[in-house]
Amino acid sequence: MQKKIKVVQFGLGPIGLESLKLAAEQSWLEITGGVDIDPAKIGKSLADLTGVASLGGAKVFPSLDALFAAVGAPDAVLHTAGSSAAASFAQMKPALERGVSVASTCEELIFPALKTPDLAREFDALCQKSGARIAGTGVNPGFVMDILPICLTGVSRDVQSIYVERVVNASTRRQPLQAKIGSGQNPADFRAKFAAGKAGHAGFQQSVALLAHAMGWKLDEIRESCEPVVATSRVVTKFFDVAPGQSLGIHQKCVGLVGGETKIKLDLQMYLDAPLPHDAIVVKGRPDLNLVLNGGVAGDDATVASLINIVPRLLAAPAGVRLMTELAVPAWRNPRG
Repeated sequence: MQKKIKVVQFGLGPIGLESLKLAAEQSWLEITGGVDIDPAKIGKSLADLTGVASLGGAKVFPSLDALFAAVGAPDAVLHTAGSSAAASFAQMKPALERGVSVASTCEELIFPALKTPDLAREFDALCQKSGARIAGTGVNPGFVMDILPICLTGVSRDVQSIYVERVVNASTRRQPLQAKIGSGQNPADFRAKFAAGKAGHAGFQQSVALLAHAMGWKLDEIRESCEPVVATSRVVTKFFDVAPGQSLGIHQKCVGLVGGETKIKLDLQMYLDAPLPHDAIVVKGRPDLNLVLNGGVAGDDATVASLINIVPRLLAAPAGVRLMTELAVPAWRNPRG
């Protein structure tokens, strides 16, 4: 019988709890504990938090050090606690030092060398020394607007440009995401928050950087912009009641330029009650490729799946700070297999 992979969950917000529920369904995974800074959760069993009875023996600890001292080191950490590469590296240092690998939904970890090159080198050296690996994954970034178009170019003789469009009906998404895209806010306030780096979709520039890296394009510049989508009539969701004139969400764009020419363009429209949600990829080259996923990839469900599905491939990869393009092709695995 194949030995189970031991994992712990770091971060027990909505995504972390969903990650635990999916992990608990996998016969090839064993969950040994969780970590969260919320005093109300510390000491509780993961069964209390998830409603999954089989997790009754696993507890919540205030830190990785406390968890390791109590139950020993796992094979991997499932990390769902923020968008910053610098913060995520710091949070995961106790695991990486012990040779424990990390699968993370941190958006900036999709291409950490873009904003934190020195840290990426430092932690790559740490991982090489300890035998650990750390990689960022997810739906966007991590799949729809970067890995999927990269996979499509596997049949290309030549690629001139890549365009990806994503339209998301945010009314179907979790409360933190609806809040992050500015639902119900004054449009001017949202613009100020985006300018300060406190709103909008994280990881967009990293997706462009990963695409360029995979194509072998040396970008001169990455430009990003974001405008609020303003309500013309009242829109009500489970979490927000948005009046006309208030923000429904975002229209965010990011382009990568080479010699003044746009080689990569990403266009994200994520707002409440957005019509005709879809994901579309257009690769100009030989051959031209045009892919549309009607309805789009449902982010919350799929983000958790990407995190669980990466684990076997991450553990099979060489030690270091890894990119999704350096791992085996992502794929689902039979939970009872």
